[in-house]
Amino acid sequence: MTESCDGSPEDEEAGGVLCLTPLQKLTAAMCKDERTVKELIIGRRVGFYKVRGEIGYGTFSRVKLAFHALTKKVALKILDRTRLDAQAHRLLSREISSMEALQHPNVIRLYEVVETPSRLFLVLEHAGRGDLHNRICSEGKLSDNTSKITFAQILSAFKYMHNMNIIHRDLKAENVLFTSSGCVKVADFGFSTQVASRSAALDTFCGSPPYAAPELFRDEVYLGPPVDVWAMGVLLFFMVTGTMPFRADTLGKLRRCIMEGNYAVPPWVPGPCQRLIRGILKPVPSERCAIDQMLGCDWLLPVEFPWSLVPPEPCSPLQSLLDSERGSLEDEVEEEVRGALEELGFTAEHLQNNRLTDCRSPFTGVYRILLHRAHKRRGCDSPPVVRGMVRDPKREGLRAYRGLRHTSKFCVLS
Repeated sequence: MTESCDGSPEDEEAGGVLCLTPLQKLTAAMCKDERTVKELIIGRRVGFYKVRGEIGYGTFSRVKLAFHALTKKVALKILDRTRLDAQAHRLLSREISSMEALQHPNVIRLYEVVETPSRLFLVLEHAGRGDLHNRICSEGKLSDNTSKITFAQILSAFKYMHNMNIIHRDLKAENVLFTSSGCVKVADFGFSTQVASRSAALDTFCGSPPYAAPELFRDEVYLGPPVDVWAMGVLLFFMVTGTMPFRADTLGKLRRCIMEGNYAVPPWVPGPCQRLIRGILKPVPSERCAIDQMLGCDWLLPVEFPWSLVPPEPCSPLQSLLDSERGSLEDEVEEEVRGALEELGFTAEHLQNNRLTDCRSPFTGVYRILLHRAHKRRGCDSPPVVRGMVRDPKREGLRAYRGLRHTSKFCVLS
């Protein structure tokens, strides 16, 4: 906070006032400015974040809009630590661990974790266009093309998750968010778990009953991926019809309806979509469509992702920021992030003293926000498009699948 910027002789003669960087100004305000200190005390400011109005809530948490004083708008998930029992703490630890491992265009980003004696704050990417549930409730079912674009992005996210051996276990319309660009973001990993392999057995009932797979009601062990797949089928039905496939007055009746697979697809739903729904909502887990099968189905053949626009994540954040020898798109992104950090006032010493992998570091939070911003400028959050007529279904389907297979390469863990 004692470094001055390059100023003119006139400035120095006028009083020699130091030209502080944005980081220095913010740090000084948090230490000495009465208004800023008061905001910190009453909770209107948390670390580098200014807290604003509430935008959502959950069983154990509230979500508020917040603004990073140096960078951009974020979402702040607030948890009261005094109300969390041992089980809730375990779920929270899994949520943070899952989000740390996942870096994908269709998964909500975790930027930073801020802890105080009484609260814990998850700083998340802000998706400003609301969730799928509210959209359908207010506007009705999605059009066929919009359903394709939305569902293809959900599939892309879950293929990546399952490749990382992470099971979501709480997919529902409320947890599918939209950004201002129309990109889909899967959110809320509170019930997620990471398994040793996709064939590992689980035994905990998780999620919302209307989206729960039949095997969850049998009080037996189950496999994670088919449970997520079933929830995708329920979600797809909701998107294209505006109603839920399984409806009942009581939980007992709902349970029986789901276990027996009693639902009816309206005849006006396009035939390829009907076949996809029926291929997913099968009571026997082993008979359900695999995600790869869904990605190559007739209904999704016209969907094309802008994969060439999705930049890779750097393998080693610290090394990539300190090493400027490479000349690639990745290096271009890192150069932009390094320049933005320097403009804010972060020095080479900050880079040396921070590993950029500790989510509880405010420096990591700034780095991740700037990195995500740089990727978005290069099309990282661009939604897919629906092309016109598919002339050769077999060839086009294989081409679409091959493109989707590269998801994990574009989203290497930082």
